[in-house]
Amino acid sequence: MLDISWEEFKRKYPNLAREIEEKTMCISIGGIRWENGENYDELRNPDVVSFLRRCDTDEEAYEVIDYLERRGEISREYAESVRRQVREKGVRSFGSRKPMGYYLMKYYYGEDV
Repeated sequence: MLDISWEEFKRKYPNLAREIEEKTMCISIGGIRWENGENYDELRNPDVVSFLRRCDTDEEAYEVIDYLERRGEISREYAESVRRQVREKGVRSFGSRKPMGYYLMKYYYGEDV
């Protein structure tokens, strides 16, 4: 990742190095992936990640991926890359599980879910 050693980085950027070591500013990022760059509306057009975040197990995730691929909603290449991520990192690598009532809480009540 870095082309310089950690010691050199600490010498050049002592405050930044201290913040990294102390984890002063740790921010959780809920990332969403799109197969293309279009605007995303999870209420009207959920993507594979939205469905996978409903799964409890990796086996359920594989079933969802197979189903979406069979229906032609995702390409074979994209399905393989998603399967690889599930295999290597698990279904939670796509984000935290969406609980029952997620959309109601988030979009109707405006709660941070």
